[in-house]
Amino acid sequence: MKKIVLLFLFIPLLGSAQNTGTHFEHGLSLQQVKEKAKKENKYLFLDCFTTWCGPCKYMSINIFPQEKVGDFFNKNFVNVKVQFDKTKDDSEEVKSWYADVESLRKEFNVRAYPTFLIFSPQGEPVHRFVGGGEADDLIASAQKALNPETQYYTVLKKQGAGNPSPETLKELVALAEAAYDEGNASKFASAYLATQKDPYSKANLEFISQNAKNSKSKGFELMLKDPKKVDAVLGKGKANEFLASVILSENIYPQLRKPNVNIDSLIAAATAKYPTVDISKSTSLLKLQFYQRTKKWDKFQPAVLTYLKKYGTEVTAEVLNSFARTFFNNCKDPNCLATAMAWSKRSVEETQEKEPSFLDTYANLLYKMEKKEEAIAMQQKAVDLASADQKDEYQATLDQMKKGK
Repeated sequence: MKKIVLLFLFIPLLGSAQNTGTHFEHGLSLQQVKEKAKKENKYLFLDCFTTWCGPCKYMSINIFPQEKVGDFFNKNFVNVKVQFDKTKDDSEEVKSWYADVESLRKEFNVRAYPTFLIFSPQGEPVHRFVGGGEADDLIASAQKALNPETQYYTVLKKQGAGNPSPETLKELVALAEAAYDEGNASKFASAYLATQKDPYSKANLEFISQNAKNSKSKGFELMLKDPKKVDAVLGKGKANEFLASVILSENIYPQLRKPNVNIDSLIAAATAKYPTVDISKSTSLLKLQFYQRTKKWDKFQPAVLTYLKKYGTEVTAEVLNSFARTFFNNCKDPNCLATAMAWSKRSVEETQEKEPSFLDTYANLLYKMEKKEEAIAMQQKAVDLASADQKDEYQATLDQMKKGK
């Protein structure tokens, strides 16, 4: 009987523990959660996430369940988690939000995750911020949504009204960039450049390089129109470097997560769209990274060889070590291993045999090529240089080599 009484006394404590943390609504549409927020006179907080986003998972597991986070968000907001990607395992509730998600994505240009969108009790967008963080940082960022003086969209609307000065426009660009709001950042950047008598001055071109993030921006248009003029101010190849970065971010990167993607077709389409911009250097590296990620080793090796043949003198020791390590782990062909060993040797020489991880790679390749004495000597150097958290791992490899395993 005593045990039963103790159990009943413990049940309320269990219930209390389970109710801590942030409460997220379920089973309601976007319009319905807006109505709920209006009825309760609370702001609406949308946590826009994807299933593949690491910071999103961290927030869900470690931050939102905290009691102080729940106390703040439950008091001030109606909270909703909104999944922005689609998977074969999506529940009916997630599917019911597909149309709302596309509407939100289009209206607010959500491209980074997690993005947090906040609406007033009347349903008007007032604030946004991006990125995971610790509990106090999250609360501080969301707190700004409760004050008209710090609400992102409210400030943007107020300062952007009328005929803002060039300095105000630059401030608005910085504000929009901080909020990952590329649409407004591009709009205000274009408005700023329109006020400039010489958009090709060094200061303005540096401004463009930092803030023009899409092909519809005035800055992209200026760079594309006269790259020689840009290079004369910023240095040879700077215009192409900037243009290629924007082209890849718009035309190639977003497609790479799709199943059965053909990277050669993507590159060909982007090249045809912008024939005056040389994207070959960026796409050569991208192709081998893609083959590495998708484990297409038959294509990875020739892609690496092609890249190194063209750009080998520019490749860092770190990248060479990465290539060599990948070949060591996934290639059994002696010719393939010999190539990898040459890269690894170069990475070791360029760092003057002072980087233990590079020495470890080289030692493993030497051993695999049956140069055991050289391998043991090189691995001993790696052990001697290794930090405390690496030493045991490298020592274990050395011991195996000495045992002939």
